[in-house]
Amino acid sequence: MSRHYCAICRYPQNACLCASVQPISPTTQLVVLQHPSEVEHKKNSVRVLSLVVVETQVYVGENEADFNGLREYLAACNKPIYLVYPSEQSVSVEQQSINPDCVLLLLDGTWRKAFKMLQLNPWLTQYPAVHLAEGYESRYRIRKSSRSDSLSTLEACAYMLSALDPALDVQPLMAAFDAMVELRIKAMPSTVQARYQNSNKPNCETK
Repeated sequence: MSRHYCAICRYPQNACLCASVQPISPTTQLVVLQHPSEVEHKKNSVRVLSLVVVETQVYVGENEADFNGLREYLAACNKPIYLVYPSEQSVSVEQQSINPDCVLLLLDGTWRKAFKMLQLNPWLTQYPAVHLAEGYESRYRIRKSSRSDSLSTLEACAYMLSALDPALDVQPLMAAFDAMVELRIKAMPSTVQARYQNSNKPNCETK
């Protein structure tokens, strides 16, 4: 028997997120470069991000040719553009004054895949890189990561938006994200549910 999906959030009807979605319209334009392996992943946070911030642009690909359309869009853009990626050259977004009326580029994938995407797309290095300061705690309990400082793509966006515009209420993003996580946990066998519900330390990675 085929599963029935909500026409609005595109989740199965027994896991519909619509009741937890409150759209917001930040000044900042969010652009996500998503690795193909993340598109159909059930724990993909970009899908939730796009429900709350409807103007989010998502480009799926890995190689330079996959992002020709995005490159054309950015070339015609009259706003400052920043790459969200921690590196030796990146600067903490909290330590500088950035106009929230800008474009943020985010790589959506595991750390390994995001690094590969960056290597395959050297054109991204033309944009100044920014990162979040230490101390942000992830609520992404349902995905593991080899790095303790990992955040889901949605969480990274929420914290970035809040840092750029402190007056912006990003709670709708976190509420929808928490609802997705809880629904995914409830869909697990009871023995597995207990493991996640009793865990005090969340596991996460950029997704």
